[in-house]
Amino acid sequence: MTTLHHEHPTHQHTHGTDCGHQAVRHGDHVDYAHDGHLHREHSGHWDECEPTGHTAHGGHDHAHAPGCGHETVQHGDHVDYVHDGHRHAAHDGHYDDH
Repeated sequence: MTTLHHEHPTHQHTHGTDCGHQAVRHGDHVDYAHDGHLHREHSGHWDECEPTGHTAHGGHDHAHAPGCGHETVQHGDHVDYVHDGHRHAAHDGHYDDH
């Protein structure tokens, strides 16, 4: 799965531990949920951390739902579940990596 390098140049807010936005560990970095998408710091600026394409997460036996024990983050028009260092979203009877 590739992630677009989509710089968010008008982002005036600096994210951090006390910024008020939900922090989500994502692989080797931290994303911050803000305005329905996720931001990450990259080379002194903020990028939108969004995957390209459709990447199904095969072999995912756990059914995510409210109260399942995994952190949730609002992502556009759906909810992602944070699991094993990445985000999962339900899609057509399976889960996608986000």
